[in-house]
Amino acid sequence: MTQPYLEHTLQQFDNKTAVIGIVGLGYVGLPLMLRYSQVGFKVIGFDIDTDKIDMLNRGESYIEHIAAADIQAACRQGFTATADFARISECTAVILCVPTPLNKYREPDISFVINTTDRVKPYLRPGQVLSLESTTYPGTTEEELLPRMQENGLCVGEDVFLVYSPEREDPGNPDFETRTIPKVIGGHTEACLQAGMALYQPAIDTVVPVSSTKAAEMTKLLENIHRAVNIGLVNEMKIVADKMGIDIHEVINAAATKPFGFVPYYPGPGIGGHCIPIDPFYLTWKAREYGVNTRFIELAGEVNSAMPDYVVQKTALALNQRQKALNGAKILVLGIAYKKNVDDMRESPSVYVMERLRDLGAEVAYSDPHVPVFPKMREHNFDLSSQPLTAENLASYDCVILTTAHDRFDYNLIARHARLLIDTRGHYREPQPHIVKA
Repeated sequence: MTQPYLEHTLQQFDNKTAVIGIVGLGYVGLPLMLRYSQVGFKVIGFDIDTDKIDMLNRGESYIEHIAAADIQAACRQGFTATADFARISECTAVILCVPTPLNKYREPDISFVINTTDRVKPYLRPGQVLSLESTTYPGTTEEELLPRMQENGLCVGEDVFLVYSPEREDPGNPDFETRTIPKVIGGHTEACLQAGMALYQPAIDTVVPVSSTKAAEMTKLLENIHRAVNIGLVNEMKIVADKMGIDIHEVINAAATKPFGFVPYYPGPGIGGHCIPIDPFYLTWKAREYGVNTRFIELAGEVNSAMPDYVVQKTALALNQRQKALNGAKILVLGIAYKKNVDDMRESPSVYVMERLRDLGAEVAYSDPHVPVFPKMREHNFDLSSQPLTAENLASYDCVILTTAHDRFDYNLIARHARLLIDTRGHYREPQPHIVKA
């Protein structure tokens, strides 16, 4: 049986006449846009944030590790950003890169996916591929996107093609980029999978097909639950080791010399970013529909969520030993991005530490070379800007807490001039009287 729409779509990807539409121009969508532009495709970017659209069309970047020169090169290649979803009809492929956060009850909030699909669906036409990249629970693509695509009489698998291909971005990691990170793809039908493979193969070095959209959705969750569980384990081990007077980082580094059966994970003040703190709850929520209680995953979540409180407790004890109360103490938090060398603050444990300190009466400030001004966030509110790291400034605080170990920090300066230094990252290995490991 011939499939004229499929054959035409495959040909467009092969000869690069396809137009790629990317919806959501954040940490996932923007690098993907750059990659498609670099390999010769025309790309249309869609976003509801008009400030972002204006900046991109001026050739400016709002993400630290993405250079303005790369945006300008994409514009010369034909890239344009818009809030006009009617232009979806111009695209051969539509890739959804929108947020999937949790609500206040720690349940999945897929409203961004649903609302975006609703905005896209009036402009879908035969021959198009719709790909969801947002992390979500198994079944989302079939339960939410499939019926919406077919509302106007289009047949998925014959007229249009539906795939799920989870994002795997690691912002700030110089060892991996969009092109070199293998791409998992699941299609609703075999024809959908063919279309999805053809979409991603020109831009990604290695494409990994799986049997269904559900398998692809579960793959993404397993990847991040694997990290969340192992980080939870090593965070718990840190607490035990601390009680026993053992340096957990020394233990991890020694264990990592074993050439098989061990992968090193490192403790910290909690977990952050747009995936690891959130994704496990997508699976635990969906598992309840099948009568399964994911106790192991939820326990790791409890351990990781408690780490900011552990840091605050260690800070309070250290101040108390120096005859200083936490209430009224001047505290400087070093690094408020969720991981080192990026400006991404989503779910950053540093912010939770700051909030707990503030609620207990501390006077909180921060220093972060990647975040000059504390941004507007949905759940967190601080009217602060980054403090300069000088000898005089460091010495003016009762306590300094290292929460995100950016490479740009002068660690010798910090150690010399901080009166009390709480190290949540194990950066300072040699014992010093004023440095407390947390």
